[in-house]
Amino acid sequence: MAEITRDDVAHLAQLARIEMSEAELDKMAGELAHIVDAVKSVSEAAGPDVPATSHPIPLQNVFREDVVGHVLTPAEALSGAPDADQDRFKVPAILDEE
Repeated sequence: MAEITRDDVAHLAQLARIEMSEAELDKMAGELAHIVDAVKSVSEAAGPDVPATSHPIPLQNVFREDVVGHVLTPAEALSGAPDADQDRFKVPAILDEE
């Protein structure tokens, strides 16, 4: 089993700014050791002839052609707006700028 000490876990917890009790530090040291061993066994299973992959099956993006549909006129788009100015929505200023 991988050597993950309680001090290693305490150091990682401090770096991550996570408070852990003494019992949690001891428990996490064992759990992290198992995780490291599991990752190691997966790494050993894949030989140099096995390419790295993120998915078990090949994926392909499906794109559709852009088709222009019904487009609102400025007047239609602004018809429900509480205030408009020069074909634009007018909203209250949120900064002290003009």
